[in-house]
Amino acid sequence: MLNKAMQLDKFSDYALRILMALAVHHPEKMPVARIAKLYDLSENHLSKVASALVRGGFLQSERGRAGGLTLARTADEISIGAVIRHLKEDEPVVECFGPNCQCRIESACGLREPLAQAKEAFFAALDPYSLAEVSANRGTLASLLAP
Repeated sequence: MLNKAMQLDKFSDYALRILMALAVHHPEKMPVARIAKLYDLSENHLSKVASALVRGGFLQSERGRAGGLTLARTADEISIGAVIRHLKEDEPVVECFGPNCQCRIESACGLREPLAQAKEAFFAALDPYSLAEVSANRGTLASLLAP
């Protein structure tokens, strides 16, 4: 039997990577292209992730030659739980949480409430951790993120 651990999707993973890179290099502005190069990821995909973080109020974006991304708040004011909640809160845990439920047992199923509670517990477990805490080892992170 395959034991598959719960994991974040790539979009959330990349969001956290962007935030950590910016926290490590704060107050420097970093273009998406530079962050993509640091992690060897698609610039196009990271642009979409960065846009979601800007919409959520976690990043600021400046266009132009001197532009780039910066944190919209201090790293200690950015909760990891708030970031993940912003990115994933509207995604259903299972089909019956979505708009097009096709489940035959939905009307009698007792899983909806426990699954809703589990989803919120996941976010709540991340809430106490700030970006500052998860990127506190700035020196080592900076050397690992060197070009």
